[in-house]
Amino acid sequence: MKKSLGAKPFLIPTPVWLIGSYDSEGKPNIMAVAWGGICSSKPPCVNISIRKATYTYHNIMSRRAFTVNVPSKDFLWQSDFTGIFSGKEVDKFASTGLTPVKSVLVDAPFIKEFPLIAECKLIQTYEIGIHTMFIGEIIDIKADETALNEKGLPEWGKILPFLYSPIDSKYYGSTGPIGDAFCIGERPVIRWSK
Repeated sequence: MKKSLGAKPFLIPTPVWLIGSYDSEGKPNIMAVAWGGICSSKPPCVNISIRKATYTYHNIMSRRAFTVNVPSKDFLWQSDFTGIFSGKEVDKFASTGLTPVKSVLVDAPFIKEFPLIAECKLIQTYEIGIHTMFIGEIIDIKADETALNEKGLPEWGKILPFLYSPIDSKYYGSTGPIGDAFCIGERPVIRWSK
């Protein structure tokens, strides 16, 4: 028998993505999101949902572009950090030691160190409650060669992405929990077991 839990955002798993954008002065920014996913195959599109109060919201509305950066678990604390602090007050690239790379296809930066990224052109927005859903057409996918399988396609076991659970505010790897969300980013060194 199933128990009713009420109307909650409890569908799991959710991705951990860092969204790259430029502000009005051309300063690169990154923000962690978990509300997102692929929403179309043809054309290939992705959606992310963020609040209007965020720095990234205004950047995307202004530049009409963003990147989706998929971190490996090696970048757990950096990813969490970018979800805790605002780009209005903190230079997240400088604070995390990550490197912004200017996309030549869209008006947004991507993260050099991350194994998989999508460069996206904003094609639609939808207001949904306290969030705005941004739909971006994927203009290109870029992947480190070390993250590809023998067919030249991205491979989970080489990328080692991690997921977020909104139920218990934890991050999960392929074998179980690897850290607590919204606090790991405050620690300089992260250790976890395989």
